Parts: sequence; C-alpha cells; structure tokens
Amino acid sequence: MKSLGIYIHIPFCKQKCLYCDFLSFPEGREQQALYFDALKKEIELSAGECKDYEVTSVFIGGGTPTYPEPAYIADIMEIVKRDYNLSKDAEITIECNPGTADYKALRLYRDAGINRISIGLQSARNEELMALGRIHNRKQFEECYADARQAGFDNINVDLMSALPGQTLRDWENNLEYVCGLEPEPEHISAYSLIIEEGTPFYEMYGQDSSAVQGASEKNNGKGYLPLPDEDTEREMYHRTKEILEKYGYSRYEISNYAKDGYECRHNVRYWDCGDYIGFGLGAASLMKGVRYRNTPELPHYIEAYNATRTEVQELTKEEQMEEFMFLGLRMVRGVSGDEFKKRFSCEMADMFGDVIAELRGEELLEVTDEGIHLTDYGMDLSNYCMAKFLL
Repeated sequence: MKSLGIYIHIPFCKQKCLYCDFLSFPEGREQQALYFDALKKEIELSAGECKDYEVTSVFIGGGTPTYPEPAYIADIMEIVKRDYNLSKDAEITIECNPGTADYKALRLYRDAGINRISIGLQSARNEELMALGRIHNRKQFEECYADARQAGFDNINVDLMSALPGQTLRDWENNLEYVCGLEPEPEHISAYSLIIEEGTPFYEMYGQDSSAVQGASEKNNGKGYLPLPDEDTEREMYHRTKEILEKYGYSRYEISNYAKDGYECRHNVRYWDCGDYIGFGLGAASLMKGVRYRNTPELPHYIEAYNATRTEVQELTKEEQMEEFMFLGLRMVRGVSGDEFKKRFSCEMADMFGDVIAELRGEELLEVTDEGIHLTDYGMDLSNYCMAKFLL
C-alpha cells in the first residue's frame, strides 16, 4: 500500500503578523463554524480516493489551528481516524501560537491523537516579538511549552526567525541558546530567516528599498523603523545557527530544520521527497499520482462548494516531476538518491543533469557519492542558485 500525507489548513488567527503572507485572517465564530462544517464534509467525501493509501503523517497548519475552539480539531481527527487508513505510528502535528492554547486545550489535542506540536516562538525577546506584530510574549511561550509537556507531548518543534528588524548577531545567538536551554530540550528546531513578502505591512516598510531604513532610529518621532541586519550579519547568523545547534546535539537535515536523532519532521520530508499528499481546507495544495491541484482560496466559495473546491489542476509532465524531485530533494542535507531517480523516471540522473552536476561540482557547490548527490555547506549557502540550475 502506498503512503500518503494529509495537510489540513485552518486559516483563522487572532491577528495578522506584519510579515505574514500566508492564507490566514481573523474571523468571527459564526464563519468559523461554517468553515469547519465544510472542512469536515470535504475530508469525508475525499476518503474514497485515498482508500488505497496508508496515511503516515497528518499536519494541521494555518493560520493558527489552536485559535478556534479545540473541539473542532477533535472532530476533524475523529473523521480522519474513522475514514482513512491511518498508520499506528503516524506522525500527527498541530501548529500552535503561544497565548492561544491552555493546558486543557492541549490535553484535548493529545487525547485526540495528535502527537507532535510546533510552537511559533519566533523570538525570545519581547521587543522583537512586538516588532513582528506577534500576539504573545516570552512568558506566554514558556507557559505554553510547559503546558504542552504536561499534556503529554514528547515531540515538540520550536520555530525561530532570524534577521529581524533591529536584531543583532548576539541577539540571535541568545535566542538560539535560550531555546536549547529549555527543559527538557525541544526535539526539533526550525530556524529560518525573515523574508520580506510583497503585500505585507513589512513590504511597505522595508521591501521596496530596505537600504533606505538602515540606521533608522526607533525613536524617530514614533515613525522610524528598526533597521534590518545587513547581508554580512544575516550570513553570519545563518552560520552560527548550525554551529550552536550542533553543539546542543541537533543535526541539520534540511536547509532550515534541525532535529535530535529520529525526530526529523516526517510530513515535511514527504514534501521534499515529492511524495504523495492531499490537502484539505481553504487554499490547500495536493500532489497525488503526478497531478497537482489546489483548493479555492476564497472563503465564501469554499463554504458553499464543500467538495467542488479543487482548482488549478495541473498534470505534471515527466520533466516537471524531475525538476521538482531535484530542487526539493537538494534542500535536504542527504540530497538526492540516484537509485530513487532511476526508479521513478526510468533513466539515469546523469543523463538528464550531467552537465549541471559537473558545473556545480566544479564550483565546489555539490558533491557526488555512490548514493547520489548533495549540496556542500557552501552549496547550502547558495541553495537558490544551485536549485535553479536544475530547471529544464
């Protein structure tokens, strides 16, 4: 039986962060109730097309899945357990923002079968949290973390974000040391850099010409913006992340993800391995049997359509599947397997990408082994450049 991952999108949040370009928004209880009715129906109606799959991971993301009433999530989990071939050791994750879930709610999630939680700390400094527009402070994170442990979660990820407005290298190092000093230590840490996305408040502040705000004063009549770290500082933050986390026993297995042994996020690895997954909810994406599709991003349409929500259906060509297999696989430290490439596409990796592999190897960005290829540390630094080379 083939394996499958399930992604469930909960778009609601208490307020939108200043940097966020995800499909998320505040919404009242009435609309939330309508949304969950539609979501449950979509999951039920899709069970038939998944009957030949074993579900090995479920990821409940957002938005803030812990913002709506916890009973909604428990109901969703009951449907998944009832209607899908859920493996006994399936990894089931829920994203959580501090300040949106107390011990009682976390205990309900754990009792519903959720066994992994990803807590969005982003920073241990209250000043940085305020600059991001986050709704929580450091104390609320500590309470959430302690409650999650008490509720029975023994697989916890903590999200951290670097290159924040006003952040120094030492600030970032302190954030990493703080998370590694939690008792007990989290099993997984996601450490990624702030990206200024078009359409966000941060883009209006920084995106068009970030150099214009370098050195701006925080007390510029209340109108100044904290400066973003320069490129050299951001690069040093990236390098120090690996050094500090490895010192505490975390291994980098993907560009921005570190884990204790055996705690790599199975659901995300499925994405990078181009494995099959199905997405439920507003704007959720799926990839099954070489076909990619996405649900409508419009809330009224989703609520009305129930199961007629899939749009942007795209049957991937063999070349497109090869491209995705290469540039997603190269995000991982272990890289891409030559045997797996041949098994999927009935040809040798070198026949399709030999020139690119030779070029990147010559630039010391990529290494070739008996198993396949992987980026060097230098190649990881220039990952976007390397991955773009594999577009046919």
